Amino acid sequence: MIKTTPLNTAYILILTCLLTFLSCKENSTTAPNDTIVSKPEADTIAPKIKLSEDFKAYWHNGEAEITSYKLEQARYGEIREGKAVLVFVTEDFLPEAQVKADNYNENNIPVLKLNTTKKFNTGIYPYSIMQSTFYPVANNQHAIKISASVQEWCGHTYTQLNNREAFEVQSHSYFQNEADRNFTLEKTWTENELWTKLRLDPERLPVGQIEVVPSLEYNRLNPTEFKAYNAYASKENNSYTLSYKDLNRILKINFNPDFPYDILGWEETTSQGLSTTSETLTTKATKLQTIKSDYWNKKSNSDLRLRDSLNLQ
Repeated sequence: MIKTTPLNTAYILILTCLLTFLSCKENSTTAPNDTIVSKPEADTIAPKIKLSEDFKAYWHNGEAEITSYKLEQARYGEIREGKAVLVFVTEDFLPEAQVKADNYNENNIPVLKLNTTKKFNTGIYPYSIMQSTFYPVANNQHAIKISASVQEWCGHTYTQLNNREAFEVQSHSYFQNEADRNFTLEKTWTENELWTKLRLDPERLPVGQIEVVPSLEYNRLNPTEFKAYNAYASKENNSYTLSYKDLNRILKINFNPDFPYDILGWEETTSQGLSTTSETLTTKATKLQTIKSDYWNKKSNSDLRLRDSLNLQ
C-alpha cells in the first residue's frame, strides 16, 4: 500500500488538473476562418453558409426581385384565371420580436424574405392571398416566421407561425370551426421555407422521405389538420417536387438551375376531396416578367408604368 503524504496528494492533484486541461483542449473545435458558426438554437443543423460574391452583388444592392406569373388557380372545382407575384428581398430581422429591424444591429438576423401574392376571381367575388416567409440567409435552420392572409367577400383569415422553442402558431378565421386558435408544433420542414431555401442553394434542399408542414395557403383553402405530413421530396436539374400521399397532392416548382435560381413557374395538383377517387385539378403559374426595383420608393402615379412592365394591368 502506498503511504499518502501531503506531498503525494499535491502531486496527484496537479497531475489530475493537467490531464483534464489537455483532454478539454483536444476535444475543443474552432470554426474555419471563412465560416461563422450560428448562435446555438434548437433547430441549428450546420454552420452558416459562406455567401458568394454573386449572391452579395445580386441580393445586397438595395433592390428587390419582383416576378409576375400568369395564374390558373383551382378553386371550388374549377380553374380560375389570375395573376401571381413573387417578391424576394433581403433585410435585417429582429431575433426576439421577429419583425423587420428599423436599424442595423450586429444581433440582427439577415433573412431572405419572400412575399407571395395571388389575385383571382371566383364568380362575382374576388380572392386575394398573401404569404410571407422570413428565412435566414445562413441557410442552416428553419424559417424564423411565416404568415398568410386570405381575403374574399365572405371575410378574411390570418395565420402566423413563429419559430421559437417550438413552432408557435396563431390562427384567426371568420369560420366557426376555425375561429381563434393558438397551438404549438414540433420543428420540422415547412413548405413555405423551401421556396426561399431553393433560391439560396438548390443543392441543399431536402430529398427523400421527409415530414413537411404544407403551405399556410394550402391549409387556409383546404379542410385539413394543421400539422406536418409525410412527403416524398425529389429534385431534378430544374424542378423540385413534393408528393403528399395522405393529401393526394403534388407540388412541383420549376426553377433555373443556374444562379440566381429564379423560379420559372409551378404546378400544384390537388384532389377536391381527400380520397383517391376525388376529381383532381392542377393549379399552374407561368412566368411573365422579372424586374429588380426598390419598389418601396415607387409610390407615385408616374410609377404605374412599372406594373405595365410586369404585365400587371
